[in-house]
Amino acid sequence: MEKVNILGVKVDMVTIPEAADKIMEFLNEEGMHEVYTPNSEIIMVAYKDAEFADILNRASLLTADGIGVVYASRILKKPIKERAAGYDIACKVLEKINYTDHSLFLFGGKPGIAEIAEKNLKAKYPGLKIAGTRNGYFKPEDEPEIVKQINESGADLIFVCLGAPKQEKWIDAHKDELNAKVAMGIGGSLDVFAGTAERAPEFFCKTGLEWFYRLCKEPWRAGRMAQLPVFGATVIAKGRKFKQD
Repeated sequence: MEKVNILGVKVDMVTIPEAADKIMEFLNEEGMHEVYTPNSEIIMVAYKDAEFADILNRASLLTADGIGVVYASRILKKPIKERAAGYDIACKVLEKINYTDHSLFLFGGKPGIAEIAEKNLKAKYPGLKIAGTRNGYFKPEDEPEIVKQINESGADLIFVCLGAPKQEKWIDAHKDELNAKVAMGIGGSLDVFAGTAERAPEFFCKTGLEWFYRLCKEPWRAGRMAQLPVFGATVIAKGRKFKQD
C-alpha cells in the first residue's frame, strides 16, 4: 500500500472500503495485525515521541482519522482520498463479518459500556458473534488476566478502545501474546456503539467539519483543538524534510 510520511508517521493512503477489505484479508492470515487510526493530535504526539512513532509505524495498517491528516497529505503533494476514521472502518468491518465465523472482542470504556455496546451491535447485526467484553479500567497487574480472557474467548478481532496513545501502546506490548488476528485501536467508538456518545451528523463528517461540531457540543475540547493550527504549521514548516517513499 502506498503511504504518505506525515512528520515521521507513515499513513496508508486508503479509503474506508479499502481499509475494511484489508482487515478482512488480515483475518484470514497468520499472526497478529495491528490497525491504528491516528488523527493530527496523535501524529503531533508521535512527532515529539520517537518511541510512539515507532509503534505507529509498526502497524499493519495506519489510516487517516482526521481531516487535518488529509489536508496535511495534500500539502505534501501525496493526497489521501478521504478521511478513514476508525469508527467508519469498524462499521464496514462489522457489516462484513456479520453472519460469518469471525468473532469480536470488545475491550474498553467505563464498566458496563462494552456490555451495552454488545447488546446494540447484536441488535444491528443479528449474525454478529461477540466472544466477550472487558472494560478499560485496569491496573498493570491485571493485564495478563485480560490477555488470557481475550485468548480464551477465541475472538479473532479485538476492538481496543482505551484512547490514544494508551490503546496503541497496549496492543504493541501484547501483540505477541494475543491469539487474535487483528487488534484495532478505535478510541471512543465503543461509547458511540453503546449510545453514550454521539457521532457528528453526516454533513459535518463529509465536509470535514466534525471538529467544529464536537467543539460546539463539548467546549472543553478547545485546548485540544488549538493543536490543529500548530499541526498545520508544523507540516508546512517541517513536513517536506521527511522522505516520501
